[in-house]
Amino acid sequence: MRWLLLRAWILCWLMLVWVLLWGSISPANILSGLAIAVLITVSLPLPAVPVEGRVHLLSLARLVIQVTVWLVMSSFQMAWLAVRPGPLPVNAVLRAHLAIKSDLVLALGVNIINLTPGTIVLEIDQTRRLIYVHVVDVGSAKAIERFHSQITTLQRLLVRAFERESDWRPAVNKEGA
Repeated sequence: MRWLLLRAWILCWLMLVWVLLWGSISPANILSGLAIAVLITVSLPLPAVPVEGRVHLLSLARLVIQVTVWLVMSSFQMAWLAVRPGPLPVNAVLRAHLAIKSDLVLALGVNIINLTPGTIVLEIDQTRRLIYVHVVDVGSAKAIERFHSQITTLQRLLVRAFERESDWRPAVNKEGA
């Protein structure tokens, strides 16, 4: 049942994108969008992504609120750096460890970092769970500590929302079995 609901959601989402691209809601756009969605999902199937934890809605809400705060704050910081007089800010590539078990949650964390203005993940060491992030304005030890504190907070929020130890069920590896 879950698989069927997921497929229906994907078809509806692709159909919605199609209708939005055409810019008008009509029976022809809806039907052609559904046909394109079926064609895409049949001819270009995505691999199954193991879901190994459970979603905790209250913790997810905390994560969304915190990420929203970071996005707003960093947007203002980047705007200030763009218009302030003085020398250019110091940029650096910083390494951080994300002790996240699931590849899906790791990808979510990396996307959150990439969405934050002033940061972009350059490399992911998947086996050691290390990320290398280009960060704008790290000219002081306080700025570097702020970055590492943000990564630690992000990791804690992701684990609380998706990877609590009590709910963790590792996916079965079908290749080695």
